[in-house]
Amino acid sequence: MKKLTLILLAATMITACKTGGNEKSAVENPFLTEYNTPFGVPPFGEIKNEHFLPAIEKGIVEQTAEIAAIVSNPEPADFENTIAAFDYSGELIRKVTGVFYNYNSSNTNDEIQALAKEIAPKLSAHYDNINLNPDLFERVRTVYENRNSLNLSGEQARLLEDTYKDFVRGGAALDSSAQARFREINQELSVLTLRFGENVLAETNAFKLVIENQDDLEGLTQGLIDQGAETAKAAGMEGKWVYTLHNPSIMPFLQYSAKRELREKIYKAYINRGNNNNDKDNKELIGKIAALRLERANLLGYESHAAFILEENMAKNAGNVLDLLNKLWTPALKRAKGEVAQLQAIIDKEGGSFKLQPWDWSYYAEKLRKEQYDLDDEQLKPYFSLENVKQGIFTVCNNLYGITFNEQKDIPVYHPEAVAYEVKEANGDHIGVLYMDFHPRESKRGGAWMSSYRKQYVKNGEKISPVITIVCNFTKPTASQPSLLTFDETSTFFHEFGHALHGLLSNSTYFSLSGTSVPRDFVELPSQIMENWASEPEVLKLYAKHYQTGEVIPDELIEKIQNSAYFNQGFATVEYLAASFLDMGYHNMKEFSLTDVSSFEDATLAQIGLIPEITSRYRSTYFNHIFSGGYSSGYYSYIWSGILDSDAFEAFKEHGLFDHATAESFRKNILERGGTEDPMVLYKKFRGAEPDIKPLLKRRGLLES
Repeated sequence: MKKLTLILLAATMITACKTGGNEKSAVENPFLTEYNTPFGVPPFGEIKNEHFLPAIEKGIVEQTAEIAAIVSNPEPADFENTIAAFDYSGELIRKVTGVFYNYNSSNTNDEIQALAKEIAPKLSAHYDNINLNPDLFERVRTVYENRNSLNLSGEQARLLEDTYKDFVRGGAALDSSAQARFREINQELSVLTLRFGENVLAETNAFKLVIENQDDLEGLTQGLIDQGAETAKAAGMEGKWVYTLHNPSIMPFLQYSAKRELREKIYKAYINRGNNNNDKDNKELIGKIAALRLERANLLGYESHAAFILEENMAKNAGNVLDLLNKLWTPALKRAKGEVAQLQAIIDKEGGSFKLQPWDWSYYAEKLRKEQYDLDDEQLKPYFSLENVKQGIFTVCNNLYGITFNEQKDIPVYHPEAVAYEVKEANGDHIGVLYMDFHPRESKRGGAWMSSYRKQYVKNGEKISPVITIVCNFTKPTASQPSLLTFDETSTFFHEFGHALHGLLSNSTYFSLSGTSVPRDFVELPSQIMENWASEPEVLKLYAKHYQTGEVIPDELIEKIQNSAYFNQGFATVEYLAASFLDMGYHNMKEFSLTDVSSFEDATLAQIGLIPEITSRYRSTYFNHIFSGGYSSGYYSYIWSGILDSDAFEAFKEHGLFDHATAESFRKNILERGGTEDPMVLYKKFRGAEPDIKPLLKRRGLLES
């Protein structure tokens, strides 16, 4: 099931396709030949919509033949002729889907989305044919049962164990009638989860807040006004100002707009995406997805979908997840209630005759930050131009690991806004290729993520180098200034770069174990630990330079950043934890009892005592992470990994931010190892002990004095 999982997760985390055109010959299809490009990256300029489906169908035929060869091998089943041979199979499918699913997330259109609905059930059926192949499973089981006598390396033993468990979790041990239903469920889910994400993107793109009266721009910064004017011009509304539901537009609008009725309008549009009782409504899809996931888990012998998912994570079970969430909820909610009182006091002081509402929070929090710390984003943004932040990240990576990043203009790119870099070791050896794509567009889903066009592994003794991509939705440049990032956007860039390092520095033999092929609650460790460097004074002086004057960020501003580290942490932690509880609510059901999504959401959040001034970070109908991404029963992973990264960064604080030995240990024990060993074993090899929760509580200002 791991191969299916890897393909489908790529589909949900990261499609420009035409469903016709099958008459194209194999010679003209770039997927069916060796890539004649620098470092073997995809030849994006040659790839047409009509190439995807024929190449995937040929890939299915090829892998089916590869599986038949494994099954019909007259030699007794062993690691090489069964487990390793299976891991190497399906290369053409990986080659095609590596491009297709990245397109669907970062450069999609109606044709690609239609093709995705056609491809998803084909791949689902294909992987079910593999997982439910009794002869193949018998060979895998034979090797597994003889594992103690095979003298396997640690990596081989891990691949064998994972492969066997993936077959069992993929339905191989079910009887024929259960397998038939299992197939039906996988087919349905493959399409439903695609539709969910498409609906969210459509709803995000559909709304525009159009401002015609200049007085309605009150409070907005000049940069935000310019951004709104350029968005309006691009939409054919020159002379007006347009704000959208994409984060770089809505979030600063909520932060600065003095027009409360406009904040309310755009905020409600944001939180009601997928909940407008139209053809893009997601409520019915949520019920179907949750019910099918529970039924599939029950077929496999698990009491809930959460039990099925968490068995393979560090958390192991829902009880451990809920224990952690509850442990954090009480101090976070207490802190958030204190923040409510502070914001309400500002409203009252200004003569506002209303109670704080969710669409007021960012506006008054910005005022409070200015009042308490004499700090706001407009002071900071000139020091965080996208180019300076990028170069700062390159410097951090070079100081830690000796690696370098060189932009390559001759490497094909999938979109004009994407840039490509060759990544090298300190000695000049090639590591891989990194794509970066920074700004919002209607063909790109929201948020930020890392994915791969090609993962690292070893084939016939040759190390196949990775091709990694980072996709973000950062503030666009305007005619008068470059892209200037908020500090939150800066932290996001560092975060995604940590994921990229996990993929780039992978040093595994087998595809299924390389890079980010690790439990969901461990995969955020490399990304979240990188965020720590962003705010360190020593590092800020390396990259935070005024975009006009080149002036290094003054000590006064650095001190304000440090002093405000705990600011608004009650809100941030509560909104995140609320979404984590919501995820567990849908997926920890033992019996399906969901009749109305809105009522279920309200009841779940009321049960934990979520206050009305704060909305869950994701409401159900646009919760892509869990209904269209790979985080079902796993949204808690960010805070679980937060324990790991907070504790791990203490090692750098103890020995030096760029201590060579510490960095080398983190690279060798975490970044290079992928899923080759149990994650806690890997962590203890780096840190010497299991993680302590205290650094996380301290970072969020939740540690009781």
